Amino acid sequence: MQLNINLESEISFSASRSSGPGGQNVNKVNTRVILRFDVTQSSILSAHQKTLVYNKLSNRINKDGELIVACEETRSQLRNRELALNMLHLLVANALKPRVKRKPTKPTRSAKLKRLQNKKLHGQKKANRRKPDF
Repeated sequence: MQLNINLESEISFSASRSSGPGGQNVNKVNTRVILRFDVTQSSILSAHQKTLVYNKLSNRINKDGELIVACEETRSQLRNRELALNMLHLLVANALKPRVKRKPTKPTRSAKLKRLQNKKLHGQKKANRRKPDF
């Protein structure tokens, strides 16, 4: 799926101070990037795609319908911005990926026999722990 069309107009970035390593920079430079993508107002996604994204990523979407991605992995704001954008692409692509329906299968004959043998061995092991009857 290609999301680069008009993506910049639908995304807003904000920066804040990051936690973690950074030396003197950590108290001065805003390196943490928070990306906001308004799912409900998006012109890129169809109505069906919006509902898919909303349902699958509901824990990352706030009450205003914005998908929030935060990144503070590196000391560079530009690199964190790129990483947040990549994370957004991955999240939306995975949310839109169709789920493969599971085909029910039965255990093979050898798997059944192996399971029964293991059960028998386990039972014998427990039986050997008992006190002998005289």
